[in-house]
Amino acid sequence: MEKIVKPKLIGMTLDELQGVALRGKMPKFVGKQLAEWLYGKRAVSFDEMVNISKKNKEWLAENYQIGRTAPSAASRSSDGTVKYLFKVAGGYQIESVYIPDKDRATLCVSSQAGCKMNCYFCATGRMGFKADLTSAEIMNQILSVPPAPKRGEQPMTPLTNLVFMGMGEPLDNFREVKKVIDILTASWGLAWSPKRITVSTVGKLPQLKELLDDTQVHVAISVHTADTVQRESMMPAQKAFPIGSVMKLLSGYDFSHQRRLSLEYIMWRGVNDDIAHAEMLVKLIGNVECRVNLIRFHVIPGVELKPCSEERMLMFRNFLNSKGITATIRASRGEDIAAACGMLAK
Repeated sequence: MEKIVKPKLIGMTLDELQGVALRGKMPKFVGKQLAEWLYGKRAVSFDEMVNISKKNKEWLAENYQIGRTAPSAASRSSDGTVKYLFKVAGGYQIESVYIPDKDRATLCVSSQAGCKMNCYFCATGRMGFKADLTSAEIMNQILSVPPAPKRGEQPMTPLTNLVFMGMGEPLDNFREVKKVIDILTASWGLAWSPKRITVSTVGKLPQLKELLDDTQVHVAISVHTADTVQRESMMPAQKAFPIGSVMKLLSGYDFSHQRRLSLEYIMWRGVNDDIAHAEMLVKLIGNVECRVNLIRFHVIPGVELKPCSEERMLMFRNFLNSKGITATIRASRGEDIAAACGMLAK
């Protein structure tokens, strides 16, 4: 007999939680209490919910599960970065990366197991697509990291920022990612400013337009080369979502104030690291207000690409700066535990 899996409460919106309460013949306000326990107080059991009656908690436990599961493994880098492994439905495993930096802590969260985009240079893309994560599986990563300290341990810095830059293309699983953004930013949820959240994408249209219209989160576009022929050979998404069309869409939005647009640019030796490529990037950007993050390539098995030199990265950055474009070289974190950009694969 097939085991019945109870629906998970984390990952539900306030409307959905109120619907749960009404199905259990409870007052609608119990849905708001559930939201406070799940997101504000991060309860892991129904027993913690002291302002909900015993009868109602018993009904909830019979019909639902909270949905919190601890990481099944953790790897710690010499630079303080921690990579967490989570088990998800279907027997798959996904990874999240906790990146501390002084009084800040960023979680690089996964939205899929694997990825459909098949970018040549990315370990996640090369493993293929396995499954979309549910809003519950995405929220579990956020609520479970950093874990509570064990006795005698110093507590880790609580999360201050979130980047959808882990496994998967967030806009390929937009419905679930959007639910998570709503939970993160709602007053009944975690009440975060959307400026604490960045969504990274190859530029999947029309979901990118929905993200821009319906949220105020930061956006990061994976460009990596402005040479369209070269980009299509390395990023198959270029054929369906040309980077020129992506930039045209972005040009219709205001990124000159608090909302930030970043262009991600991994640099490979002898491939996209010369002045000609920098000039193509300047032309692509045009008058769009953005910053460029230059990223060191992290070698992965089966990929015949090499990192470019530090000198090339500096030259490229300085050239962009001279053209009035803010460009920075992103610090590499977690490479020794295969947690750096493009290395996540399980």
